[in-house]
Amino acid sequence: MAEINTTQMRDALAWLTNDQKKADDPSTNPFEWFWEAIQGDFNEDRSTGQLVMDAAISMIPLVDQVCDARDLIANCVKLRKDVTDGWAWVSLGLTLIGLFPFVGSLVKGVLKIFFAFVRRMGGAAILKAVDLAMTWVITFLRRRDVQKYLRLHKIDDVFNWLAKEIRSIRGRINVAALLNAFDRGIKVLEGMVDKVAYVPLIGKKARGYLEDVQKVRLAANDYLADQLKPLFDIFDRIALRLDRAALENMPGIVNVKNVHFRGTLPEAAAVRLMGEPNPLPEWMSKGKTGNYPALKYDRYKDYVAKQVAKGWPPLNQNNIESFANILKGEISGPARLYRILSPNSRAMSDCWVTEEVFNALKAAENPRAAWRRHLAVWPDWNVNGQFVVYDVKPGETLKVWRGKASSQFKKSLPDRHLEGGWEQIIFKLDYSDARNDTMRFYKLNGGKKNRLEGAISQGEYYKLPKDEQARYVSIRESINHPNISGPFETGWRYEDFDGAGLVDRIGLPALPGQTTKLAD
Repeated sequence: MAEINTTQMRDALAWLTNDQKKADDPSTNPFEWFWEAIQGDFNEDRSTGQLVMDAAISMIPLVDQVCDARDLIANCVKLRKDVTDGWAWVSLGLTLIGLFPFVGSLVKGVLKIFFAFVRRMGGAAILKAVDLAMTWVITFLRRRDVQKYLRLHKIDDVFNWLAKEIRSIRGRINVAALLNAFDRGIKVLEGMVDKVAYVPLIGKKARGYLEDVQKVRLAANDYLADQLKPLFDIFDRIALRLDRAALENMPGIVNVKNVHFRGTLPEAAAVRLMGEPNPLPEWMSKGKTGNYPALKYDRYKDYVAKQVAKGWPPLNQNNIESFANILKGEISGPARLYRILSPNSRAMSDCWVTEEVFNALKAAENPRAAWRRHLAVWPDWNVNGQFVVYDVKPGETLKVWRGKASSQFKKSLPDRHLEGGWEQIIFKLDYSDARNDTMRFYKLNGGKKNRLEGAISQGEYYKLPKDEQARYVSIRESINHPNISGPFETGWRYEDFDGAGLVDRIGLPALPGQTTKLAD
């Protein structure tokens, strides 16, 4: 065992036993104190404030071993009374996960808070326990020392980062890893027992606790495997709660008056503006050929049809030709997809990107330009300005088509193209599915104020002649899919070419689909 700074150990024990006076006494032997405390001086029913301090102490190098040793002994003492107590084995499993050497100090501190609430409330109340713990996790994250840690490690989106770290740990939980952690914990205890081996009474007590732990270790081979599922469930619930916290901290839209939407560029205006500038916008490339040629519809339509019969979503010609290569795929939850859109776009529609691609867009010097260039989206197709999030939940599997976006061309711009090349995801619902968005269609009266008038339903809109349809603009009335959260602001603005070719602003109606709502 690494040598523990005795001053730090006194501080840790003071928090754990609520005895600061003893910590201030320089004659106190912290190793004797530890074993005295194990005999009953630890406060089992710790306040939430003390739990936050426990988490903070776990970030002090080496001192967290004191906390781990105490928890390991407490778990094993309980199991010595009833080795068949399943929830006690789950509690032990949570302690052992804290002993994994690859778990960072901040993540460990956060997990300590979640674990404490889960232990208190039991296996039947994991969801409630995790929700209650979240308030105190946020309190912990606001501590000055934690904020310093986040800045030092350049962690900006802390909830997303924590969710990923916790899912990574979950992926490494197995019986062998738990038993290895158990053995490391026993070695720590053996070192602490050696420190008091010749102290009257305490040495004998310490040896007795160590023997209890060693006996539970022998039984662990038979019992831990049965508790993997509850451990996985706890980790899944924690990660999902952190996901939701990340969504809650995204730039939500609460008032449509603050949305400076100016409409979508008509294709003719977009072509004129794209053909004029020199130099070109950074998202546009010169040349009649691109690096990612589109798939041939006639070559792939039969293949797609065969897969549709097996449950994959149908693709029309435009869908197929939007790919440079195509793979059928299945995305298993928990996973997250993103869709860039605008107030007149459907949230539940065809084109999505993975979290990896979305993060690459955000990290780009010009995210808006990266999106248009690498995912090959013409300005008359999608205005951008907002995004929604689709959560594939644990236990769910989503059949999708995925591949690199093909280079895009327009006949009216023969020497211009959009490069493509980044991965896109396509999945869709049947138009009759109630989870599709509800859209309203408004007549655009023109003029400087450009008011929306005479709202009609989608059914009424499609009955209109084509020339009459052109006078209407679609507006998202409501997002109906239970897995979709949003819309959120991208921060990339709502127009290209500094708004040329567009009216000053369209006043959006206060519809539910225009303000942020989190998924169920």
